[in-house]
Amino acid sequence: MIDRDQVLHVARLARLELTEDELERMAGELSTILDHVERMNELDLDGVEPTSHVVALENVLRPDNPRPSWPREQVLESGPDPEGGAFRVPSPQA
Repeated sequence: MIDRDQVLHVARLARLELTEDELERMAGELSTILDHVERMNELDLDGVEPTSHVVALENVLRPDNPRPSWPREQVLESGPDPEGGAFRVPSPQA
């Protein structure tokens, strides 16, 4: 069981200010969480591959087929302020 001092230490590290009622409640909740973690540590997981998701994820991407770019002049015509073969943009404010 986590005691009040341990909850205060964790709250201080997380920069949380807890009331007395919250301290008592958190001690119980954190103890319950640690009990569940301890029960999971007892599981036999030999041969189980580590995963980050329950189901396999796969990116669905189209094939990357190279093709000619648009002409620079045509692209610059669509911009608000072309200058010297590039777009002119306002400087960032500090």
